[in-house]
Amino acid sequence: MRIYALRRCIAILALSLILGVSASRVGAQGKNPYAGDAKVAKLGEFEFRANCAFCHGLGAHGGGRGPDLTRTPKKHGDSDAEIFNTINNGVPGTAMPPNGATQQGVGMTEEEIWQVVTYIRSVEKKPGKMSGDAKHGRELFYGSDGCATCHMFDGKGGRLGPDLTSAGTSRSTEYLVESMRDPSRRLAQGISEAMKEFSAEYETVDVVTNDGTNYKGTLLNEDSFTIQFLDTREQVHSFDKASLKSWNKSRQSLMPVYDEKALPEKDLQDLLAFLVTGAAGGAK
Repeated sequence: MRIYALRRCIAILALSLILGVSASRVGAQGKNPYAGDAKVAKLGEFEFRANCAFCHGLGAHGGGRGPDLTRTPKKHGDSDAEIFNTINNGVPGTAMPPNGATQQGVGMTEEEIWQVVTYIRSVEKKPGKMSGDAKHGRELFYGSDGCATCHMFDGKGGRLGPDLTSAGTSRSTEYLVESMRDPSRRLAQGISEAMKEFSAEYETVDVVTNDGTNYKGTLLNEDSFTIQFLDTREQVHSFDKASLKSWNKSRQSLMPVYDEKALPEKDLQDLLAFLVTGAAGGAK
């Protein structure tokens, strides 16, 4: 009887210790145990390169599907705990999956996630002050530069190109400039639109039907027998490939090149300011 009671006490004590440790770890989850540790940041860089760089780019500057993580503040929360939560639990409705140890993503442990958070903190930089006139940038976007013909911002604009509502806060300034000055470069690399559950690469499609009608647009879907695309008038088409005179896909962007003659440097800075700030509502 005494032996049974002793075993029971030991079992209860062991369970209490386990629960205590678990509660301590859960309670500590809101605070980064490695904050400011340069050695841990290096470990986090390794984890980031292995698990995150495919979407967020080397150096965390943003990739095809993931935003630039060196920018602050971040869209889904800027505290260490919020960044941990974003990595661990993902962002529903976006391409960001839950990446905790028991999740569908890369399966990082709690310690590894904190290492990544520490690395992200080590490469962060405050965005520089915008020199452009955001109000004038909005006028250019919806007016003379014709950006809204193909791109949507804050629910207003075209659908032929990527939605740019969050581009200014999720992409580096260098990325945005290159996208305007040399729009085919990233498309040629196979870069897809960021933060979409089903990403779109905006490949260009040229189709000629048997009656000689020519269509140009962006690819929506394709299989062995059919092709679907959105034409420059934003009409959706679906054709059996066998019924076409010709069809061709390319990574030569439909977007024109905005060189300094088409878009002077001052206007470029104004557009950047609009994309970053939204010009107090942008589309209104």
